[in-house]
Amino acid sequence: MLRDIRKVAVIGAGPAGVATAKQLLAEDHFQAIDVFEQQASTGGVWNYNSYAPSQELSVPQSNPHQPLEEPRWESPGLVEQIQPKPLFVTPMYDQLESNIPHFLMKHSDDSSLEDQPLFAGHESVLQYLNRYAEGVRHLVNFRSQVYDVQLEKDRGKDQWLVCTKDLVSRRVTEKIYDAVVVASGHYYVPMVPDIPGIQRWNEAYPGAITHSKYYRTPDAFKDKKVIVVGNSASGVDIAAQISTVSSLPLLNSKRSAAPEHQRIAPWKLDMPEIAEFLAPSASRPRAVRFTNNEIECNIEAIVFCTGYYYSFPFLSSLRPPVIITGERVENLYKHIVSIPHPTLAFIGLPYKIIPFRTYEGQAAVVARIWSGRLSLPPHRQMRAWEAQRIREKGAGKKFHELANLEDFRYHNDLVDWALKAQPGKGDDEFTVPPRWSKEDEVVRKNIPAIKEAFAEMGHARHAVGSLDELGVTLRE
Repeated sequence: MLRDIRKVAVIGAGPAGVATAKQLLAEDHFQAIDVFEQQASTGGVWNYNSYAPSQELSVPQSNPHQPLEEPRWESPGLVEQIQPKPLFVTPMYDQLESNIPHFLMKHSDDSSLEDQPLFAGHESVLQYLNRYAEGVRHLVNFRSQVYDVQLEKDRGKDQWLVCTKDLVSRRVTEKIYDAVVVASGHYYVPMVPDIPGIQRWNEAYPGAITHSKYYRTPDAFKDKKVIVVGNSASGVDIAAQISTVSSLPLLNSKRSAAPEHQRIAPWKLDMPEIAEFLAPSASRPRAVRFTNNEIECNIEAIVFCTGYYYSFPFLSSLRPPVIITGERVENLYKHIVSIPHPTLAFIGLPYKIIPFRTYEGQAAVVARIWSGRLSLPPHRQMRAWEAQRIREKGAGKKFHELANLEDFRYHNDLVDWALKAQPGKGDDEFTVPPRWSKEDEVVRKNIPAIKEAFAEMGHARHAVGSLDELGVTLRE
């Protein structure tokens, strides 16, 4: 068991960081729990702002090793005021609604999100997250950016030098911790593939290529011929929004066929992947060629909804490195614990998940391991888990993907593991989140159909707060 861990740093006060702080605090074991958040409030990526400097996007963008983002300030001169608000680019857009029903999305110990429409808007989710964080707000250092985390040894024991910068005063602070949780999310470095000809095309038509990270409203696409690249939840949603103002049909380029639940939309034309951006010419202006050899000309805007790289600039000195390709985090057990350095943990790496409950399960395990109540398996067994995961999913983007109810099985395994902890000062029955039930699984399988029925109600959907009101029949 890991022992003598008393001082813990948590990087990020979004949903993952807050869930972690709550679990650490509930252990009643740690002398110091310091949470560092570069924004002015909790909520993480759910903090919407209109700041979206798409001109800063590198095209292509295939390098995860990017420097930390410097903040912009809410308005000129505000940095001198008492409560300045640094702005960072988040993937939140103006009309975004959750793609998870509120009764699954909510934290296990706070059902107040169920007071909102079935799929809550981003403003409501942010308010919910801010309320949820109240119990740990006193632990959070706001406007504090972690710029470096260095591994040090003290009599053979790993310790961590955490270097932070106050974004208002620019004052730098260094402090030693026994353990570090990285809960800063993975929506920082956008992924724009290096397709043949893309760089020259972007230079010829500056501003035509962007990424979903910089999308806010469809206004800029009015009457334009648009390609949306990607078929993820955000890709489908953004394409639908843009189609309300763009020329039709909107072209939707994607690697794989649409899921069976997706209906054929009359406003879009499904296309395969883009094979090449063609050199500018009078005969084929603003043209791209797809993998089926079809060529489309006069393309005025392309939005890549192609996801993000994992990137943690503050861990760049760590060896072995945690980031190589950026498609996954290296040397992890159960997507959480660093195998070579088990006092370093990551919360919130998996995707295609029900996030808040997953974060709770991950944090419950980490808190109990570091308080000495729960054991990690032997080093060899943790390495074997990672190797098996690579054999099953590959060493790329699929490594952290938990689709098709795998996130439910993963969460339930974490709960079972956390409940094996030795008795502590708290009551694990109440601090460990519950397992997902069979009824939850049925709803999970039907989320696409539920979301589609909700969207079809138009403005009336805002008054729908339950499945009964929606009138959807769930398929087993």
